[in-house]
Amino acid sequence: MSARVLAATTVVALLAAAAPAPASAAPPVTAAPAAVPCPRLPAPKVTRPPRPTPPPSVPQDQAVGGEALATPGLVTPAGSPAPPAVTATTWLVADLDTGAVLGACGAHEYGTPASTQKLLLTATMLNRIDPKQVATATRADLDIERGSSAVGLLVGGRYPVETLWLGLLLQSGNDAANMLARLGAGSARAGVAEMNAEARRLGARQTHAVTPSGLDGPGQFTSAYDLALIGRACFADARFRRYALTERAQIPAQPALKAGGFQIQNENQLIHRYPGALGGKTGFTELARHSFVGAAQRDGRRLVVTLLGAEARPVRGWQQGAQLLDWGFSLPRDASVGRLVEPGEPDAEPAAPKGSPAGAHPTPPPAWRGPAGTALHRMADGDWRVIVPAAGLLALIVGGVVAVLTARRGRSRRVGRRRA
Repeated sequence: MSARVLAATTVVALLAAAAPAPASAAPPVTAAPAAVPCPRLPAPKVTRPPRPTPPPSVPQDQAVGGEALATPGLVTPAGSPAPPAVTATTWLVADLDTGAVLGACGAHEYGTPASTQKLLLTATMLNRIDPKQVATATRADLDIERGSSAVGLLVGGRYPVETLWLGLLLQSGNDAANMLARLGAGSARAGVAEMNAEARRLGARQTHAVTPSGLDGPGQFTSAYDLALIGRACFADARFRRYALTERAQIPAQPALKAGGFQIQNENQLIHRYPGALGGKTGFTELARHSFVGAAQRDGRRLVVTLLGAEARPVRGWQQGAQLLDWGFSLPRDASVGRLVEPGEPDAEPAAPKGSPAGAHPTPPPAWRGPAGTALHRMADGDWRVIVPAAGLLALIVGGVVAVLTARRGRSRRVGRRRA
């Protein structure tokens, strides 16, 4: 065989192997629809610490509650009025009773909770500690960030557990958070572990607590959807509802420490200024900015709103929540874009019904083709990660064969001339 014929044959084989498969061999790839931008209020620029890198997004977690919620953008019921513009980076409005999600912006996007994390502490520990128990504060309970919110507990002070809950929810006391986590689990660290277990049980898969109080820590995240699940669990408890609507409470005097008592007030302005308010929780850190969970009832409906990453200007966080609640109450009762899952639901493995085709005839695994067969199959599918290396290898082979044949041909001609 001549060098030219061999080279041509090899090139034809190379082109045939590298040709992509017909369009019918693989389904067309459909681009994901673009996210709908969320209505945003202009907010002043602020100096804040660098945002932490969130964990990788998990498609299954982003679809908890419905596929429509798996978007970083806006999702609202068809034909509904536009929601109000807010500075919050993510938010969600849901029905506390039915669990229907009425609308959201980035429902499953990671955010930083600040003191709204105290709701997860509440959902975890509220029924584990006797409210009539009187406990003594330790130095470790008061180990909080300097300048952060505190009730004003004293080392050696004795406080009823119910007073600690009021200090947590009204005054956002980080000292009370540490003490309650310790009382419920043996230590603040163990309390955080229990909080993460409770988040998982509730279906809040994008929530990871590092501190009991919501003070910032590496790897601490939540989402607007998860906060709604946690808030719903809290509002289902009559004791929490009573605490959340308490306007003021008295911290008892500590005669042994020669310290007088004092009064604290509820910092959540929603209960003072919004008709039908049920309470909730505010939060703020330099990193998280303003976060908020609030609930209200109107005409027999109870709605909850959650928001993360808001700025206080031009509208304060609780006011943004109030505007979103108004929007939610304006929607029909059957409006929905998703739902709040029930505890344990996301972790339940879907099982095929007995006698179903899927159960009777499970899909067999694909036949093993061997390395060469797999490579040829991927080349037929147009996989350039296989085609390009294969093309290079074939080119080297062709070049080598052509060089050998050319050398042989030249040697034959020289020998022939000497014989003549």
